[in-house]
Amino acid sequence: MTMNIRPANQADAQAIADIYNHYIANTVVTFEEVPVALVEMAARMQGVVSASLPWLVGEVIDDGKPALVGYAYATPWKSRSAYRYSVESSVYLAPGLAGAGYGTALYKALLEALRRSSVHSVMGGIALPNVASVALHERLGFRKIAHLQEVGYKSGQWLDVGYWQILLPG
Repeated sequence: MTMNIRPANQADAQAIADIYNHYIANTVVTFEEVPVALVEMAARMQGVVSASLPWLVGEVIDDGKPALVGYAYATPWKSRSAYRYSVESSVYLAPGLAGAGYGTALYKALLEALRRSSVHSVMGGIALPNVASVALHERLGFRKIAHLQEVGYKSGQWLDVGYWQILLPG
């Protein structure tokens, strides 16, 4: 299916929360452990937009209606002013849609939006192991810059996090 990528709006918050909450409940790719309510997700989205950063959604037409298949966004890397040109990126797909190219298309669109801004450095944090996410980041030009051992504990296990980075021209 052809995916349309557009800026997220508040009407997308429930679908975004539904996608994200699947990963909270069923995986270790996010270190959050409590589902995110609609109000909280809407506030997070507003925070990204208020920081002049992109939050994109991908949608396809399913049975004549648009259906959200994933989203990608960037948040400030850290709060100190010298970090203002650095962000952390995230991409999530609806369950069962990995491997269809939606994640790659969303991430490319996110990077393009960041290239048009003042962002210079993009970091992607990956709970390890995660072969698919590592492959996605490296296919897009990210390179591994850090490996933090046992920094998270979820689902009865200690988890590592790796960071991949890409520098944007500008």
